[in-house]
Amino acid sequence: MDVKRFVGGFVAFSILAWPTFLPAAEMKHEGMHSGHEGMHGGMHGGHDMKSGELLFSGKVGPWAGEARLIDKKEHMEQSGVPAKIAARFAGERHLMMFLTDPMTGKPLPGAAGKVTIAGPDKAASSKVTLIVMGGHIGADVHLPQPGEYTFTAEIEAGGRTGSATFSHLLK
Repeated sequence: MDVKRFVGGFVAFSILAWPTFLPAAEMKHEGMHSGHEGMHGGMHGGHDMKSGELLFSGKVGPWAGEARLIDKKEHMEQSGVPAKIAARFAGERHLMMFLTDPMTGKPLPGAAGKVTIAGPDKAASSKVTLIVMGGHIGADVHLPQPGEYTFTAEIEAGGRTGSATFSHLLK
């Protein structure tokens, strides 16, 4: 792996993840999973539930799910990172999946998964592991060119599995 790319990814992850740690430290984990209103009302894990572009909303196996995509370059610029540094993240996105129990509306604890991404050329695909990040599971993904991307999410939690496939047209 190219050292510059690794360092750049680490810096971006640190910038995106830092807000995750502050609310948890201030709240001492009280109310982190306080129900439906905690999941949908405000900042959660450093990202507003409504931030980013909505890619999917619907069933992911037995759960309710929502997938959102944040443009890392744009997010960094809005956060005050100099444009020269933010430009290094062109084509980089942060995929967020919010999963809830449809009966209670509470966030799904212990969720993990993988997402396979097929790009516009359909010849190459990549697979990323979704990790727990505050109130969502997510991963940084590289979407280098305009076109239609297809995401296939495979989720596991509580001994159950679920999947969802959704597409996104990157302009």
